[in-house]
Amino acid sequence: MKKALITGITGMVGSHLTDFLLSETNWDIHGLMRWSENTENIHHISKNINNKNRVFLHNGDLNDLASLINVVEKVKPDFVFHLAAQSYPKTSFVSPIETLETNILGTCKLLESIRINKLDPKIHVCSSSEVFGKVPKENLPIQENESFHPASPYAISKVGTDLIGRYYAEAYDMCIMTTRMFTHTGPRRGDVFAESTFAKQIAMIEAGYIKPVIHVGNLNSLRTWADVRDAVRAYYILLTNNPIPGEYYNIGGNFTCTVGEMLDQLIELSNVDNIEIKVDNDRLRLIDADLQIPDISKFKKHTGWDPEISFKQTMQDLLDYWRSKVKTNKEFLIR
Repeated sequence: MKKALITGITGMVGSHLTDFLLSETNWDIHGLMRWSENTENIHHISKNINNKNRVFLHNGDLNDLASLINVVEKVKPDFVFHLAAQSYPKTSFVSPIETLETNILGTCKLLESIRINKLDPKIHVCSSSEVFGKVPKENLPIQENESFHPASPYAISKVGTDLIGRYYAEAYDMCIMTTRMFTHTGPRRGDVFAESTFAKQIAMIEAGYIKPVIHVGNLNSLRTWADVRDAVRAYYILLTNNPIPGEYYNIGGNFTCTVGEMLDQLIELSNVDNIEIKVDNDRLRLIDADLQIPDISKFKKHTGWDPEISFKQTMQDLLDYWRSKVKTNKEFLIR
């Protein structure tokens, strides 16, 4: 029986990847999580976890090498999906040290724990499109060889993540592939991200809990959107379809629009008229990576992967996710 280790199993991506692996493979799935982690995103597979049926949780922390060595030694994974991170760019401006330690040193400690245990799994290191930062319009769409110009401490931390993954592949002959995933979203997306906070606010407006006002940040930023369920399928293919150690790929969707146009789509899907849009300065980044349009031809050529879920369906599912959550709890922070 093959075994997969997922760091960040309780996050949006980690939980959807777990769903995918449960459905599409016969692998056992081992998730790394901190003991205090919010497990809401994996409540729907509680029976599997409680009965130790294919899903197993392990306490550990990217900042604690000893815990990583112990988990890796116990699991002995065939596949590692390294998704855990301090993943919110705006938070990185006020918590830069935590972001750098978790994302750079944490990645190094994870890979070191695998090396120390003398294991040879296939490893996915999740970098980010944020490494490219401020890209000139004439360089769009963004290719893998585009210069790094990170626009936040988070983006800087992902540059480190990216380079550490490739270093370990080359220096220690480890089977590591690195991805720069562009904007991906869907159900379970954290409410600190633009499209999710918009959907959450709309659901609260529809339920009559707040006034019909949506608080926004920069609406002019251009994004190419992908569905998280397409993303996790790509990650699975990355490690199972002729993986090439040391390779790195852009992955993303095929629909591009501004954040403002994305908001228009969500409002169109709502059942409330006359919603007011209000810019909130606290939602603006110090620097914004505002042209995030990928060239994903390298990954598509190597794997045959292609996005399947439409932008409209993603937005519908995200809004319905928040509608369902709002029905069960009237008290939410507006953020």
